[in-house]
Amino acid sequence: MSAIAIISQKGGAGKTTLAIHLAAAAERSGQTALIIDTDPQATASQWAEWRKGAPPEVIDSAPPRIAAKVTAAKAQGAAMIVIDTPPHADSAATRAIEVADLVLVPCRPSAFDLAAIRTTIQLARLVGKAAHVVFTAGPPNAPRIYEDARSLVTGFGAQCCPIILPDRAIYRHASAAGATAFELEPGGKAAREIEQLHIWACSQVNMFTPANVMEAIR
Repeated sequence: MSAIAIISQKGGAGKTTLAIHLAAAAERSGQTALIIDTDPQATASQWAEWRKGAPPEVIDSAPPRIAAKVTAAKAQGAAMIVIDTPPHADSAATRAIEVADLVLVPCRPSAFDLAAIRTTIQLARLVGKAAHVVFTAGPPNAPRIYEDARSLVTGFGAQCCPIILPDRAIYRHASAAGATAFELEPGGKAAREIEQLHIWACSQVNMFTPANVMEAIR
């Protein structure tokens, strides 16, 4: 059982999209997943309402209650708990980092976005956790852009997730429909990239070996 914190002090980084798709990938592999929505805008909670009870489950939480809700969820058998945090909210991000087994920082591969995540990376370091940056919403085919972005992130003292989630229209279509990329385009590129991210995340927290997860999602 593992808790994954999705944090970024910058808005528009794709935190909720990452959270709901990572949890959906966990459910698809046979894991029971839960999203804890700590954002006052309650985007993940609204998405869950549109799904009318279809998994993954989403619950809300005030920052002081995050740890208690993670503990309760683990006791009830949740295998993967994904904590979606708001931008510009150190208290929620700090509480999420404290209970997390893995900290993911979604970030667009642009100069302004990369500069903005330094505060987020420093916050994770202050709590004593390593942050992994996940590049999101960038161009699908631009290796030089991602190479330069990785160099900057390394210079900030953080690590880069090897899986990139580039900008794909299916994420916008899925969110508006209360769905996921798996449901609208199960054989599409976005679905495959999320599956790969889930495999990588599991390997980071020793939940499954990649081979086990691959077998589960076939």
